[in-house]
Amino acid sequence: MTQQPHDASGSVDTLAQKEIEVFFDGDCPLCVREIDMLRRWDKASRIAFTDIANDDFDASTVGIPWPDLMARIHGRLPDGTIIEGVEVFRKLYGAVGYRKMAEYSRLPGISHTLDGLYTLFAKNRLRLTGRCTDDVCEAPS
Repeated sequence: MTQQPHDASGSVDTLAQKEIEVFFDGDCPLCVREIDMLRRWDKASRIAFTDIANDDFDASTVGIPWPDLMARIHGRLPDGTIIEGVEVFRKLYGAVGYRKMAEYSRLPGISHTLDGLYTLFAKNRLRLTGRCTDDVCEAPS
């Protein structure tokens, strides 16, 4: 069974009607804050939002194991192409009207810096939000 993204009203969206589907961790307070902002800015409904922390989410519908979806942000384009990391944010911000900013983020130096910062954030996201559950990863005090 293919899982379809839902809009805020609960109606089913088809990806063909969107510029991007974003897979986000709805249990991550920082992630939810960003997603809520993007939802407010997405006046033309160009983004499909899929919460991978939702009990109804099935990672097999994406073709990416759930731990991999949790490790980095992922998006899916209308043609089925999967993107991840900073490129997802470029597409999201482009979809809500910040295409020039997204293009500037591809400039040499800026691109590498953003990739490095996002990789650092993604690696430490659970720790930063106090969501670690093992002995190795402790919440910051």
